[in-house]
Amino acid sequence: MQIAKAFGAEVIGVCGPRNVEMVRSIGANRVMDYTREDFTKSGKQYDLIFDCIANHSLSAFRGVLNPDGKYIMVGTADGGGRWMFGALARVLGALVLSWFGRQKLIMVGAKVVKEDLTILGDLMKTGKVTPVIDKRYSLREVPEAIRYLETGHARGKVVIIF
Repeated sequence: MQIAKAFGAEVIGVCGPRNVEMVRSIGANRVMDYTREDFTKSGKQYDLIFDCIANHSLSAFRGVLNPDGKYIMVGTADGGGRWMFGALARVLGALVLSWFGRQKLIMVGAKVVKEDLTILGDLMKTGKVTPVIDKRYSLREVPEAIRYLETGHARGKVVIIF
């Protein structure tokens, strides 16, 4: 979100009520509380959806994308412990749906590139990007940190301090 804002995008953040103020504080132009409003039923259309949760169907996302819009999937819902099969089905579905029409449904993975890290570092130096750290754990507390992450309710990054 912060990176998109730094490059001039209008950003709408979707989150639960617990995170509304935090999402607003890191630069969202508008924040939607998903317990009160479903952005896939708002009647609005978007140029880009960057999805970290995958809690709507691909057809719901396609319905709110502009004709040339892009849906980028970076995460998937757990699916009751069957995450790998659910993620694979979602990726295959996105591939097939992308063949029909101009909308593109894409799954991305992290690839560390020096130039990108340099840009990110510059954005951090200028204050345009600020890391959101939820909790800090010592090395001996790693099991507790993992349990916390597995709850799916981290509000930022979880840091292990050596």
